[in-house]
Amino acid sequence: MIIQLKTCSLRTWQEGDVQSLSYHANNLNIWNNMRDVFPHPYTIEKAASWIQEGSKIKGTFNLAIEVEGKAVGGIGLIFKEDVYRRTAEIGYWLGEEYRGRGIMTEAVKALTEYAFTNFDLARIYASVFDSNIASVRVLEKAGYRFEARLRKNITKNGQTFDDLIYSIIRE
Repeated sequence: MIIQLKTCSLRTWQEGDVQSLSYHANNLNIWNNMRDVFPHPYTIEKAASWIQEGSKIKGTFNLAIEVEGKAVGGIGLIFKEDVYRRTAEIGYWLGEEYRGRGIMTEAVKALTEYAFTNFDLARIYASVFDSNIASVRVLEKAGYRFEARLRKNITKNGQTFDDLIYSIIRE
């Protein structure tokens, strides 16, 4: 599966992405804004495991962000269950050297449109550390709206942050 965009393409993860994934994801600045399940250091072995198993976890939809033939980031959805079954959470990351080019905004817009077209979703939301201003800007540019501030809801590296919730509703 490939979604071709102006700045990048979104596609399924491939075995040949192991080196690029490990290289771009093995970055403390990226890890500092991710959930603890995102590994650091991001070794070749962890990259291979993600591509073989993690990217295919039931209840998720995960794509690589490809620029110039290399997987330089990731974007995906976690589908909620039970009474939340028409809701998904979006998450993403991008290698530092590719930031500031509009890649992530375009990717978030494209995945959001794809999700509303192909899945029975009414709502997609993102959970963002309040210190991650770049991610807030991406979501706002992609049409997501600020919905809530969950005070002192995230703890990372011994610090506790507010959790900002942004969402978009299928109209």
